[in-house]
Order: sequence, then structure tokens, then C-alpha cells
Amino acid sequence: MIRSLSAGLQRHSVRGVLGLRPEGRLLRVQLPTRGLSSAPTLPDAYANISRSERARRAIFYVPGSDERKLNSSRKATVDSIIYDLEDSVPLNRKGAARQLVFQALEQFDTGNTEKTVRINAVGSGFEVDDLNVVLRSKHLEALVVPKVQSAKEVEFVSRMIDSITPDSSRPNIRILACIESALGIMNIREIAQSDPRVDALVFAAEDYAADVGLIRTPSRREFTYARQRVATAASAFGLQAIDMVCVDYQNPAILEDECREGREWGFTGKQAIHPKQLEIIQGIFSPSPEDIARATRIVEGYLEHSKKGIGAFNLDGKMIDTPVVKWAERLLAKAKMMQ
Repeated sequence: MIRSLSAGLQRHSVRGVLGLRPEGRLLRVQLPTRGLSSAPTLPDAYANISRSERARRAIFYVPGSDERKLNSSRKATVDSIIYDLEDSVPLNRKGAARQLVFQALEQFDTGNTEKTVRINAVGSGFEVDDLNVVLRSKHLEALVVPKVQSAKEVEFVSRMIDSITPDSSRPNIRILACIESALGIMNIREIAQSDPRVDALVFAAEDYAADVGLIRTPSRREFTYARQRVATAASAFGLQAIDMVCVDYQNPAILEDECREGREWGFTGKQAIHPKQLEIIQGIFSPSPEDIARATRIVEGYLEHSKKGIGAFNLDGKMIDTPVVKWAERLLAKAKMMQ
């Protein structure tokens, strides 16, 4: 079964209907409706930015001031480790945390796990010192920028990357923009388009609740609008959508429920604050073998029927048309990226 699924993924470059790159990223360009003979090229603004896709099913925060937890994080099986300089670090430990995080970037072998740093918010008074330290590492792969309320914060961070980062790593640095306020939600369109380095929108529930004055409930319904706005904006502009932290980290049932809900709403990954959360998050945000098998049949069926001039067709008693094929292509692209 696994071999046949792998073969199916290899057969389909999944660029047809959607204009997807093989890595799974939607190109942020306007596709022509006629005369498209090949995948479009990126605009000039993207020329010096590496666009190869990376899975971020779980992004795992590790306090930058805690040497024990930093060392333990090397054992984590996770797509992205975020060495945190912001909320988990007390004010009197900011300087020490920067040095510990720089050492982790330089010395830790994390295999295929992405090395990321969450800096302090632009305007906090700490962000420049954060960037002056961590951007000098050749092993930094992404920055998480918290409390983004407009495009200006992202543009500032991108200029700092251009000014400080070594030439060898500069084109590869990504930005994950955190949406944590009502103003961030209202300006999410300009944030999503602010810079070609932006790779993901991250929803931070606790700060958003405090900013808006929401009352936290077990149902999470108070976050419905904001979460769906983030997921929709990310999809519209070809970005990843990373869902809120599950604060009940000792309760796997709640975490599973949150993960399934987030995936159903269009999120591509979720934030984690404890190692126990990683396996559940990464599992639920991965395409299942059953989903891959069905998506492969849908794409193959579409190709076969297209040769006969047939658009919609029947598969297992259900109608398959273009929107369903788009879903299948997205899923196969994601599965191929995770191989």
C-alpha cells in the first residue's frame, strides 16, 4: 500500500488545476485563464528569496533562557523548533537568553527540524538587540514576529535581515507573522502581502482574547471569527496557517479535538508548548494513508476523464468536479512535501 501511494505521488506533479509548485506552495501570482502552457514564474520581487516549501505541522516553543529545556529540545521530533526570546523569558534574562539561543543555533544538530527564533515584538525596545544577535547565525532559518498589527513591523524585520544576515543564509530566512490583536485581524490582508519572506500566519489566542476582552470558554467559539479569518487570509495569499496553542497540555483529548477542528477549518499546523503535544499535532496535521489513496484516485480519474472531454465524473457514488480535484491536488502536494 505504502509503495503504491508513493508511486501515486511521484506520478502527479500536482500543478494542473491549481498552479501549485511541486513543493505544495500556491504561487502568489495571477494565473491567466487561457494559454497556460507551463507553471508561471515568480515575480521579480521574489527573485532573491528561496521559495522551497517546508512542513510546519507543529511549531514547538522552547524558552530561550532555560538551558535545560534548550538542551532537551534536541531530542524533539518536530517540524520546527522555536527558540523563544519573548513571553517565556523574564525581563532580567533577555540578554542571557539571546546568547543561549545563539549558541543553540550554532551548535545544536536538529536534523531536518527547522531552527526558528521568536523575537520580541517590534516596538518593545528589545527587538533590535534580538535581531542583532540571532541574525548573525548561519543556521537560523526563520523568525517568528509576534504581535504584528500592520505591514510595517514585517517590513522592518525584513530590512534587518537584509542588513545583518550573512550572504549565504539571507535568501532562505522566512518570516512567520503572529496575529494577536483586533487590529492585526483587521489588517491581515496587508500583513499577508507585506513581504515575500512571509511564509505563515500564526494565530495567538491568549493575546487576542486579552486585546478584545473575550471570555475564554471550553467551546472555543469566541475565537471562531478570528481563527477562520486567519486561515482564510493564509489560503488566499498562499501562506501556511498555524493554529492557536492548546493550553490544556496535560489533556490529550482536548488537544486532539482542537487539532481536528483546526485542520477542518483550513489550518496547516498548530503551535505546541510541551513535548507531549508534538506526536498528536504532527499526526493529525499529516495526510492519512486513506486520504492519500483517495486523492490519488481522484487525480487519476480526473486525468482519464479529461482525455475524453468529461469534466465531472462519478467515483464511489460521489460526484467529482474541479473543487474536489483542487482538494486532492493540495493534499497530494502536502504529502509529497512530507516524504
